[in-house]
Amino acid sequence: MVIRLIPTTRENWKDALNLQVQANQNHYVPSVAVSLAKVHIRPDGDEYKYLPFCIYNTEDTLVGFVMITVDETTAWSYWLNGFMIDVSYQGKGYGRATLDAVISYIKENYVHSKCLNLTVCEDNEVARKLYGKMKFTETGDVYDDEIVYRFVF
Repeated sequence: MVIRLIPTTRENWKDALNLQVQANQNHYVPSVAVSLAKVHIRPDGDEYKYLPFCIYNTEDTLVGFVMITVDETTAWSYWLNGFMIDVSYQGKGYGRATLDAVISYIKENYVHSKCLNLTVCEDNEVARKLYGKMKFTETGDVYDDEIVYRFVF
């Protein structure tokens, strides 16, 4: 499956705000609005750069949102945040395709990076299964009550 990561801009941000996950998934992922606020607030520190992307399929339909957070002064502080696939497109391979695209993006644009990190709620079995299939492994760390997973390049 092919998807495109398109930067979130003044042309598509309102469409991204309409993305929804299943009601029982709302506590797993921040809203797009919260993710976009982080771009300007920089809650993790000034050294981090926040890169929000809309996820489009080959028919130019918005199917999801993801934000990459990077600290270019390190080789290990590259994070996947705010990752959501709209409820209408879940279970169709967009999650896996997005992870592949994010990994490729980081490897191509941040060649000194050594890994991609993310956090996941312990009870989010679907996401944990997907991350395991994609060769992410648990680090043993916990951040904000979520399990830290890492993909090593």
